[in-house]
Amino acid sequence: MHNALSHQYTFTVHPDATKTQIRHAIEEIFKVNVIKINTASVGGKKRHFARRGARTIGRQKDWKKAIVTLRSGQKIELGGVNYFEQ
Repeated sequence: MHNALSHQYTFTVHPDATKTQIRHAIEEIFKVNVIKINTASVGGKKRHFARRGARTIGRQKDWKKAIVTLRSGQKIELGGVNYFEQ
């Protein structure tokens, strides 16, 4: 059985992006074949601030992540050193 985790990449995407839109964008930008896409909407964290003696609570934006699985033998190169393949 082949380990599919070696061909998975995670991206931060627009919250309204669909799986089809993400697939087309990844295939066009990186010239790879996408097998599967899993998405997850992540809620923003609460943050507490104290400025000029006043305490206030802020909240980070909600965001969406896409976990993209590529065809076996393909990978995405970003021009840097890949520390996981050494």
